[in-house]
Amino acid sequence: MSYLVLARKSRPRTFDEVVGQKIIVRTLQNALAAGRVPHGLIFSGIRGTGKTTLARIMAKALNCEQGPTPTPCNTCSSCRDIAAGSSVDLHEIDGASNRGIQEIRDLKENIRFMPTSARFKIIIIDEVHMLTSEAFNALLKTLEEPPDHVYFMFATTELHKVPVTILSRCQRYELQRVGRMELAAHYTRLAESEGIAIEPAAVDLVVREAAGSVRDGLSLLDQVFSYCGDQVKAEEVAEVLGLVSGQVIADLGEALLAGDISRAMEQLDQVYGYGMNIKRFVSELLTWFRHLIFCCLNKEPSRLLDLPQEDIARFSELAQHYSLTTVYALFNILLEGLERAHYSSQPRLAIEMAFIGAVQVGDVQPVSELLVRLDKILAGAGQEISTMSSSAPERKKKVVQPAAREIPEKALRESLSAPHKEQETSLPPVAGVTEKREYVKKEGVKNEQVKNEQVQAAKKHTSFNKETVVAKLDGPLSGEKEASSDEKESDPVKHGRVGQRDIKRRWPAFIEYVRDRKPWMAATLQKATTVTLENEELAIHYDESADCNLLKNQEHIRSLTEFALDFFQQPFTLAFKVSDAGSCEVDPNGAVSPRIERKALARDPLVLDALEVFNGQVGAIRVGPRFRGPVSEELPAVGKHDPEKR
Repeated sequence: MSYLVLARKSRPRTFDEVVGQKIIVRTLQNALAAGRVPHGLIFSGIRGTGKTTLARIMAKALNCEQGPTPTPCNTCSSCRDIAAGSSVDLHEIDGASNRGIQEIRDLKENIRFMPTSARFKIIIIDEVHMLTSEAFNALLKTLEEPPDHVYFMFATTELHKVPVTILSRCQRYELQRVGRMELAAHYTRLAESEGIAIEPAAVDLVVREAAGSVRDGLSLLDQVFSYCGDQVKAEEVAEVLGLVSGQVIADLGEALLAGDISRAMEQLDQVYGYGMNIKRFVSELLTWFRHLIFCCLNKEPSRLLDLPQEDIARFSELAQHYSLTTVYALFNILLEGLERAHYSSQPRLAIEMAFIGAVQVGDVQPVSELLVRLDKILAGAGQEISTMSSSAPERKKKVVQPAAREIPEKALRESLSAPHKEQETSLPPVAGVTEKREYVKKEGVKNEQVKNEQVQAAKKHTSFNKETVVAKLDGPLSGEKEASSDEKESDPVKHGRVGQRDIKRRWPAFIEYVRDRKPWMAATLQKATTVTLENEELAIHYDESADCNLLKNQEHIRSLTEFALDFFQQPFTLAFKVSDAGSCEVDPNGAVSPRIERKALARDPLVLDALEVFNGQVGAIRVGPRFRGPVSEELPAVGKHDPEKR
């Protein structure tokens, strides 16, 4: 007799011999004991987990002379015929080669007749997902209401390809991957039964390559036994299967974590010396980093990782020296770089470049931690500036005039607490009263220098009654002329002068600037005949009032004003000039609003603090769209926002 491979020799004959499917085995045994076996069963799962084996054991249990029973005897004629594959009442069909509607018709014709020698007719269709749609449809009615003497059992590795109409007529049993511990124990028992001594490390290599499939591991064991003989060692298993020792992968991973590129290249050269497949190597290395990440995440990684305890201990010890952020960043770089090696004409070069990029990660710090550090630095700088500013008034106390010391503190506070012309001023007490740094508010926050100048100006007066202080604070600053309301509301940014010639020269560029944001508005601006600048008023001239009607309402003039202020950085007001008798006056509210926003931004407390810390000045203010990408805005209908067109 020819040699029988382990996958066939060790095929389970009873439910107790099935490896790793305890839940399904218990369910089937209970169904047999209670007489609740359905007429249609479908077993699904990856290759080599026992789908067809369970179907054959169920056939034995149903047709056993002592049954139906959860424990077939394997000694009666029915059990022996099924085990030998010679039972005339067991029809095992390959769905890949018998997938047409004609084969299903022949099957339906056959099951009409009673069993020949057994109790039931058993129909097993392996890889049932390969049947055609017509074959499935032809099987539906028979599967739903089969004869009492027929049982259908299906096996498939791709359950999602089976029609829902078939699944709804069957009880589904999804077989799981077999765990590492169960596979290792099963392979060790088989080696002992064959009279072969095998190292635990060698068994772990076979289990790792089996990936939860019992049959795959048995095929590998056959190959290993043929190469190694009676003594199987881990090194020999790695050689015969073309594997790289787990220690080599671990050394390579530790070298990358330590930033030792020279050592990492040496390990890579050793891997190539073994002749390992590039995809297998990439998978092994990424899996090693995955295990390390899980050990960083969980205090009990054994719940998530199906690894030997010594391997988990090594990963846990290594995880204590590196943060999760560092390992995760390194894993992402390797994942991106090693994936490119699959499609590269020079995969080794791609892997080496990925290693060089990975070792440069270093000790990665979270962005939140960096922001906290930056806040501390800025807070320290602000405290230092505050200390310097508070020390200056203390030095000035020595030169305070004697008349100022006679000011009652209560009277001074009452004089400053009353409102004066929408202006709120907090004036610190002098002569023995602790001075505090405060801001003066007038339509926004002013610089502290304004307050100090007002205080020094107030101290020069010999009489400090309420009227004197109020008059001084409401009046112009020391050394300045009385400013008009327009000058008080002037733009806070100091700009260079832009003349008429500059406006005309830059006008085409401004139209392109507007086109990136609102194409329809740029098209309207192109219709202008000319543009002039007079007394900070940018006048756009049109021949007909219909050309500018679209721009003159409040919403559009506001956007256009924002664009002009952002582009030219000048405190313009916009106006339209029309040659005909039509009217195209600008809504003043829409034109003024962007200028107010610019002033509010310049006087924002954060801006003032930044200017004080960095000793800088405002160069430009932009309140319009930040990016140059075109704004998706439909061209509004003419007159939609025009009151005259309604």
